[in-house]
Amino acid sequence: MKNALAVKCLIAANVAIYLLQSVTKGGLDAMALWPLQPIDGRSYFHVWQIITYAFLHSTDNIAHLLLNMLGLWMFGAEIERYVGPWRLLVCYFASVLTAAITQLFVPALLGAPPAPTIGASGGVFGLLLAYALLFPNRKVIPLIPPIPMPAWVFASIYAAVELFMGVTGRLSGIAHFAHLGGMIGSGLTVMQWRLGRRAR
Repeated sequence: MKNALAVKCLIAANVAIYLLQSVTKGGLDAMALWPLQPIDGRSYFHVWQIITYAFLHSTDNIAHLLLNMLGLWMFGAEIERYVGPWRLLVCYFASVLTAAITQLFVPALLGAPPAPTIGASGGVFGLLLAYALLFPNRKVIPLIPPIPMPAWVFASIYAAVELFMGVTGRLSGIAHFAHLGGMIGSGLTVMQWRLGRRAR
């Protein structure tokens, strides 16, 4: 448990698939989360994409992968040491799932043009909230701004920024609602853990 094996496996899987993406040059596009509505008269959505999209990253910008893996390690490793590998995986994939569902419906309702979604950030944002719920007063130093702050403040700021960006349509090309959806999944998961503990 102390070695954060589950988080290391997730990181290894993401890096391996990124390398495969780089070699196949679009050969893994069917793993991306495609919108429910057709594009040019054709539907590209498949149910498996609500999980597989989280293992793809932009091969044009390696920072997409590196930042997500940094967040996965920063928050996931500590959560895994606290709750164990299986609960960490449940929390992560619950976040990935709710991020996908949110991304499938909310942007379409707001009139955003249909586009595929990739990246582990929905799961990472979920782990960010889980970390803030489990260790609310633990100090976190974000990249921007590099100022130490309690984890609950850090998570609250990021959630507010994502909501603002999503509603206003700023920084298009980033799945802001997927990030918020990931937080919903982890919030429900941590709530279930706490309710289960109280019921004993």
